[in-house]
Amino acid sequence: MAKLQGFDFWRTTLKEAHYIVAPMVDQSELAWRLLSRRHGAQLCYTPMLHAQVFIRDSNYRKANLYNEVCAEDRPLIAQFCANDPDVFVQAALLAQDYCDAIDLNIGCPQMIAKRGHYGAFLQDEWSLLHKMITVANEKLSVPVTCKIRVFPEIDKTVQYAKMLEKAGCQLLTVHGRTKEQKGPLTGVASWDHIKAVRKAVNIPVFANGNIQYLSDVERCLQETGVQGVMSAEGNLHNPALFEGRNPPVWEMAEEYLEVVQKYPCSLSYVRAHLFKLWHHTLQIHQALRDELAKAKSLEGIIEVNRELKKLCQEEMENLVEGMKPAGGLPLPHWICQAYVRPGPKELLIENGEVKPGAKRALEEEEGCTEYVSKNKLKKKTRNPHKNFDLTQKPKYVKCEHCGNPKGNKCVFSLCRGCCKKKAFKEMADCPGHGLLFKTKYEKSLKRKSETDCEQIVNGETGKDHTEPESERA
Repeated sequence: MAKLQGFDFWRTTLKEAHYIVAPMVDQSELAWRLLSRRHGAQLCYTPMLHAQVFIRDSNYRKANLYNEVCAEDRPLIAQFCANDPDVFVQAALLAQDYCDAIDLNIGCPQMIAKRGHYGAFLQDEWSLLHKMITVANEKLSVPVTCKIRVFPEIDKTVQYAKMLEKAGCQLLTVHGRTKEQKGPLTGVASWDHIKAVRKAVNIPVFANGNIQYLSDVERCLQETGVQGVMSAEGNLHNPALFEGRNPPVWEMAEEYLEVVQKYPCSLSYVRAHLFKLWHHTLQIHQALRDELAKAKSLEGIIEVNRELKKLCQEEMENLVEGMKPAGGLPLPHWICQAYVRPGPKELLIENGEVKPGAKRALEEEEGCTEYVSKNKLKKKTRNPHKNFDLTQKPKYVKCEHCGNPKGNKCVFSLCRGCCKKKAFKEMADCPGHGLLFKTKYEKSLKRKSETDCEQIVNGETGKDHTEPESERA
């Protein structure tokens, strides 16, 4: 049977999915996908998987895909990050029997993606991306899809999308933000970019960005003309988003914990989900925030969830009619609702402290030194004379071989790892790194020579003082 492509793939395999849960690192595991599907999600993605690790580590494959085969969990798209065509294809071949399509992540903007050279940091390498998708499309039995971020220019974004379509991409998810729009600099996603892409390509397009309520989903579908809308943050704070409901947090939390008991996952995933669901309430009940962070078992997390539910229900009983919700929220804090990330201007620092209610102070973004994180503020209080300005810190000289910082006193101008290999190979010393291969070798030769001399002397002396048997007779 020929592999379905484009709109045929979307209509038949994906069953015309309109409501999609995004691939989220350590957050879109099987238990969360099943919860989301029960409440309106029509298509889910696996968490982003590292192609190289997926190939070499059978436990990683087992934990992230092989053990998670579930009839309820379809349709399902497995997402990989990679920067090598062969590696991407090898990983995809191992995964294709457990999902309905393979997605290439070209949208992750995080620093880890920059260090690993994948995600949105490949968006300028069009020839590499073209090759990766072309080869995968030829060798896989399931379609290849892509998730991208936009360029500042709409025209360039459109050309980018067309290139991916030409290479063999059968479905495109467009996150309407640039790779620089992240964290406190997130801002508003551009639906104009998404709309332009949708008009320019002949494959299904999903939109991602600015989704907090079901009304946003419907408005996005109408304004952009896309086939589906993907949610990440909105889904994490309200798994019933696609149902158009805002249930009590404990309702979603208890149901999720029940699913986890049937389909276990890492405790860190569970804790992270509870922090998202209870985000607004934990701003008020700080003590239970600490308890949730310290919980060492699923039973411990369930107990914290039970205590939060009890406190909120007591508040409900004492609620005065007409009283506005705390914290400027549209709904009481115990109701599932969107979290609106504060922008840089809202994260003002007053008297050396971040304003209460700010999720996190602006971290050291590239080219931005106006704000510092809470940890840096604490360090600055302890060390007022220390310079925390990254732009003024000395630049490290790179190792000639690998690019890591070289040792300041290395005789070879290398990092310690490269220096060790070179010094061993050439039987040389590097006092700067404390490597003394030559010295130790010479000492061993000297000791061996001295030992040999002693043996010779002792042997000759023994002859002089020992009479032959014939003479003794």
